[in-house]
Amino acid sequence: MKQIALTAAMIAATTATPLAAQNRIDGQSPDAPELSAYGALPVGVRQIELLNKDQIDILAIDPAGEEPTTFPRYDRPLTVEMWYPAAEGATGDTSFNTYLRDGTTEVTLEGRAIRDATPADTTDPFPLLLMSHGYPGNRFLMSHLAENLASKGYIVASIDHTDSTYRTQAAFGSTLVNRSLDQLFVLDQMARLNEDASSDLAGLIDADNTGLLGYSMGGYGAIITAGGGVTETSVGYPWGGPQGTLGIHQAGSETHEALPDPRIKTAVAIGPWGMNTGFWDADGLAGIEIPILFIAGSEDATSLYDDGVRAIWEGATGTDRALLTFDGGGHNTAAPIPAPEESFYFNERLGFNVSEHYSDPVWDSVFMNNVAQHFVTSWMDSELKGDADKGAYLDLTDIGSDGIWSVNEDGTFRDDHTYWAGFAEGTAEGLRYEVLSGNAPAPVPLPASAWLLGLALGGLGLMRRRQGQTG
Repeated sequence: MKQIALTAAMIAATTATPLAAQNRIDGQSPDAPELSAYGALPVGVRQIELLNKDQIDILAIDPAGEEPTTFPRYDRPLTVEMWYPAAEGATGDTSFNTYLRDGTTEVTLEGRAIRDATPADTTDPFPLLLMSHGYPGNRFLMSHLAENLASKGYIVASIDHTDSTYRTQAAFGSTLVNRSLDQLFVLDQMARLNEDASSDLAGLIDADNTGLLGYSMGGYGAIITAGGGVTETSVGYPWGGPQGTLGIHQAGSETHEALPDPRIKTAVAIGPWGMNTGFWDADGLAGIEIPILFIAGSEDATSLYDDGVRAIWEGATGTDRALLTFDGGGHNTAAPIPAPEESFYFNERLGFNVSEHYSDPVWDSVFMNNVAQHFVTSWMDSELKGDADKGAYLDLTDIGSDGIWSVNEDGTFRDDHTYWAGFAEGTAEGLRYEVLSGNAPAPVPLPASAWLLGLALGGLGLMRRRQGQTG
């Protein structure tokens, strides 16, 4: 209970919310970096139901049978949660219901977004961000990031991927084939909504200036959508897309070459899955042509790090890209909301404590969320809004602890100050930020022993201190 009490007290101090409020997604750690703070705009949120007609019905295909002459087809339903800048003075309900990883427990989360609020009154459209969860997940898994970005002038469309949510989880092949297709379909629907004169969102969605945000399998989809075609070997996996249906995403195929959409200008991939099981090679990754920020934990046991996320970052040689690493972090690094109170129980069917789906054994969830909010804000503002001032927050020493903290008595920075922009003294410990430009050779990675020694000397203790502060 000490954890919950400390978290509630910390959040209440920063959001003026009653201490009794639980399951907040809008926490701000005392040592949160500068750009994690919410923006000046009020936020609205609404649910949208979509139907992608005449799609291949992956679940109706027998992977062990004969390949059908014609694949079965169906109308594919998708639910989208949209966060958007709201009208000044908007008030209303800021809670929302969702299901836990167990797929049966419904919980109430609290944030700042107002349900069905009137959109902002402006003639300037907002860049669009498409958000894509993991397998399984749901459209609220990264809601902390969605409403934070909406408060800074973005429209965020978070997708419930059918066959891939906690309540619809089905054969993995559907996720492999449909993830990128879902992302592009929702992009088209957001563009249509922007042109719909009967909608109060008409004219507010700049679909021609879109970014992708994907976690785990959402990151897998983002890489494909960005141009990273999969290998021929992965198309033939018996547990993958049945009867070669994943071939539409194979590198070099006509279907994949036609897939990337010029309206998508950049992407953020958090713990993207796939390199660990041979879904990409050098040729496939070279097809990525938009700038990408990768975020990962160095101890990711699901997507892997050296042979997973880092290898994707190194292999995307056709574009500028960056890699933010949480040393010691696992697969849940940065993306999931803090574990809801009701998730702290062992589920016999799943075989683990449900809270483990959201939390990290080393890093505090609220602090990780804040770091993600900070970096995604600076990245998207630079790439989609052309905000040159945000470049300073991405011009960093490779290793956070290598930065020099040097200030004058009046608080101004000295010429030799090199500490990470936006971070208070000591708070970039355990973080790395590395950058590669298109066609540049991959760097020699920092030996694991080097940063592990750093953690032993104090970094791990700092991370545990963060856990004690916020959760």
